[in-house]
Amino acid sequence: MPRYSYTAKSLAGEEKSGELEAKDMHQLARFLRSEGLILVRANLESKKEKIKLDISIPFFNGVPLAEKMFFTRNLQIMINAGAPLPRAIETLASQTKNSIFRKALWDIREQIAKGKTFSENLSKYPSIFSEIFQSMVKVGEESGTLDEVLKTLALQMEKENELKSKIRGAMIYPTVILCAMLGIGVLMMITVVPELSSVFKELEIELPAATQFIINFADFLSQKWYIFLLVLASVVFIIFRAVKTKLGKRIVDKITISIPVISPIVKKTNSAAMVRNLSSLIAAGVPILRALEVVSDTLGNVYYKNAILEAAERIKKGEKLSEALSPYSNIFPATVIQMVGVGEETGETASVLAKLAVFLEDEVSNIAKNMASIVEPVLMVIIGVAVGFFAVSMIQPMYSMLGGIK
Repeated sequence: MPRYSYTAKSLAGEEKSGELEAKDMHQLARFLRSEGLILVRANLESKKEKIKLDISIPFFNGVPLAEKMFFTRNLQIMINAGAPLPRAIETLASQTKNSIFRKALWDIREQIAKGKTFSENLSKYPSIFSEIFQSMVKVGEESGTLDEVLKTLALQMEKENELKSKIRGAMIYPTVILCAMLGIGVLMMITVVPELSSVFKELEIELPAATQFIINFADFLSQKWYIFLLVLASVVFIIFRAVKTKLGKRIVDKITISIPVISPIVKKTNSAAMVRNLSSLIAAGVPILRALEVVSDTLGNVYYKNAILEAAERIKKGEKLSEALSPYSNIFPATVIQMVGVGEETGETASVLAKLAVFLEDEVSNIAKNMASIVEPVLMVIIGVAVGFFAVSMIQPMYSMLGGIK
């Protein structure tokens, strides 16, 4: 449909400008009249402007979590203040910076004006609005508590964003150290090793296998660096493709929950996400089986996803949630299973899970803060082994030469 830039006035005389898609001017005027606005003037946007709006690069098609947080929080405030849902969405659409998100919100607003529900329109954009977002909004519409549901979702997004930020921050130190180590290693291969290699050739020293390997690799790196980069890029591409497969994902997930240094933060992060999402869904009135199904889709680790789905099957047979989770004590901390049992006994499962989520998120935050001190010894060992191997390989021929002179 064509897009119009319009100027309209409210009954109080306030002027408002914006953009809307409509079949013609008459439909545009009807849309605005349903919002209590009178159309003053409208201009059809040129085809050039429309093409500009529709162009997007696939790699950057995601909507940042910060944009969705801003939308959800402000939508809740506006609905709580009594603003009509279409007008609230229109206002927030005009304020969002992401073109993909803005286009989706305009479409949702127009469909709501035609009589469709908010949750129905959200389901058209699964890449923007998660299934848990859709399910909770649907429950909020049916129960008349949409503002409370949006408040819960906004809080949940803020917690998720805070947790991810802390984990990313904790990974900066080891990433910088490893990149620096690789950079120094490549620099030495290109500059230092060729000099030593020429000395060894002049002295006609018989080189050990380790030394010969380093020299051959350095020659290859300095002369045929483009082949090295091509091979490196191919390996990275193959690894990323392999991780996308079911088997590759399963292997990576198994490794992450088994490595001593990484395992605690992976287990507690997934457990925190599970209990917080489950708490929000139960509090919103979603049936436990449907809630578990939705929660399983929000978890990244395949072992947690399968554990939740299998627990749902056990609940269908009459078991309690705590009993259904007990066989998975290797991935869920004992505290999670125990607190779920307490919630079931007291009838306050949603409240108990919400408090448990806060506790687990605090633990993840503490682990993230101490990540540098945890990872540092491991990095020192890796660097020490690499430097030791290089030093011994380069110095050993010199010692052999000195021994021959004696």
